[in-house]
Amino acid sequence: MGDDNGVNGDLNANSTCQSTGDPQLDKVVHQWLSWDKNPRTRAQVESLVAADRHDDLRKRLCSRMSFGTAGLRAAMGAGFNRINDLTVIQSTQGLYSYLSRYFADFSSRGVVVGYDTRGQEESGCSSKRLAKLTAAVMLSRDVTVHLFSSFVPTPYVPYAVKKLGAVAGVMITASHNPKEDNGYKVYWCNGAQISAPHDKEILRAIEEQLEPWSASCWEEELVESNSLRTDPLTQINSRYMEELTSLCFHRDLNRSSPLKFVHSSFHGVGHDFVHQAFLTFGFAPPIPVLEQKDPDPNFPSVRCPNPEEGESVLELSLRLAEKERAEIVLATDPDADRLAVAERSDRCSWKVFTGNELAALLGWWMFFNWKEAHPDPADSQRVYMLATTVSSKILQAFARIEGFHFEETLPGFKWIGNKIHELTKTGNTVLFAFEESIGFLCGGLVPEKDGVSAAVVVAEMAAYLLSKNLSLGQQLLNIYQTYGHHLSKTSYVVCNDPPTIQKIFSRIRNFEGKGLYPKVCGGVQVVHVRDVTTGYDSSQPDLRSVLPVTKSSHMITLTLQNGVVATLRTSGTEPKIKYYTEYCAAPGVSEVSQLEEELRKITTALLDDFLEPERNNLIRRSV
Repeated sequence: MGDDNGVNGDLNANSTCQSTGDPQLDKVVHQWLSWDKNPRTRAQVESLVAADRHDDLRKRLCSRMSFGTAGLRAAMGAGFNRINDLTVIQSTQGLYSYLSRYFADFSSRGVVVGYDTRGQEESGCSSKRLAKLTAAVMLSRDVTVHLFSSFVPTPYVPYAVKKLGAVAGVMITASHNPKEDNGYKVYWCNGAQISAPHDKEILRAIEEQLEPWSASCWEEELVESNSLRTDPLTQINSRYMEELTSLCFHRDLNRSSPLKFVHSSFHGVGHDFVHQAFLTFGFAPPIPVLEQKDPDPNFPSVRCPNPEEGESVLELSLRLAEKERAEIVLATDPDADRLAVAERSDRCSWKVFTGNELAALLGWWMFFNWKEAHPDPADSQRVYMLATTVSSKILQAFARIEGFHFEETLPGFKWIGNKIHELTKTGNTVLFAFEESIGFLCGGLVPEKDGVSAAVVVAEMAAYLLSKNLSLGQQLLNIYQTYGHHLSKTSYVVCNDPPTIQKIFSRIRNFEGKGLYPKVCGGVQVVHVRDVTTGYDSSQPDLRSVLPVTKSSHMITLTLQNGVVATLRTSGTEPKIKYYTEYCAAPGVSEVSQLEEELRKITTALLDDFLEPERNNLIRRSV
């Protein structure tokens, strides 16, 4: 499959590499050294061979990454199951093969390629380099490539796919994962993350042709010299900021607001873009957390670059806000698709909102402003809000009272993005969508969670509420009093052993005997069980889940007699078992402390009785 200028010339040079004593392992080592042209990742494999680290070699070379949440995500470094030059080239070759079969006009419409600020010196991998190699593979086959000339927020890639009419988009990012990781996120022509059957077909196409086609695939310089490469940065940024004004409802109020905001970009891409968004809305720019403002792939000031972890990772932001007497802290994750928000609740404490609480506020705000412009109740019939099934049911309570539609999807914004596409095709409007892991989409700007737009929408909502002598926290209480208290708990345990995960979920599925799920949780009767891994749902007449079956991951939801909904599921991108509980009280129920105690009891039972952390050597979340 290679040509005269390709990788085959290296075969003889590698024939002297010492044997591991395992013919199968020798074969994959030889294959890696024959194909990889990155001297740093080649050296990693050679040093592992020299040190007889055969188990490490097997882990790296004897398995491949599979497409998870809309693409690949793994640690950077040498190996077929890691993110590196070779695996990105292989993935792009497979993507090319599939897209060229699927779209007759693929070459002219092309692909969008973006990247974040990640990188790893020891493997010579950076998001920018991997993006250039992605572009090089496509350019080597005469495909138009819209490659951003600088780092961008993840939502800019699907936004550009739609605006430029491209057939697909690739974003090199690992979002909020640890610094060791990187990823290859793929978007379809509708701007949504890829889903079945495209993900499996792309993976099959990758595996059909693993050897790099030619030396051109390794030539970063192609992006500078090839006439088929365009740079969409200026155009897309301008159009995005222009369209962002559709979410701005009170510009005059924003200009005069006394509120002060602090923003952290968590060493990622967010600073410049959030800054511009604030100016677009008429605000003065937020005060940046200087230690976290500039891109740094080592994330030196945070233990974990994930603002979802709450107060422990927002320490610098909160300290700066106190110094500057700012009322609101905004934090975007490294690729700026998620948003965390904290509000000063009194002189010495801060309220860090959960994703579910922020969604209650943003959902209320989006409908409040929409209703101002559409006073006829009949107009609500074509309005939708969406949430993933592990997220709060607060939007469902809104919809029940306000007369619009609410729909749930499986966890992951790829499901929301594809549902938005489906609904808008038939003339409906999706006002707001979210997932509890601080992922929000306000309006229809892009079918992906977007921390940049969410940050400035939160700012305007806070400014408006202040003009009514209300804080975000006070308005949240007003929402709960109107639509019913929705108290939720979300956390996780870490499990690095896949067989243990399998054992845990098998035990739950046979808890009361073969094929019988738990009947009680925390002393409360279980009235319904839904298992989307097997497709079972006891609440349906045919016992079949309305949500699609997802056999590749585990997810079991228990609905209890007291109104608590509890879910256990595995993460698509990390070695975690996540657990979610929510008490959905009816409007008018005001004994919050009693609801909180009941929810705490159920959550403890869910964790201790079903996951058994100590017995299964699970690591509890510590923040």
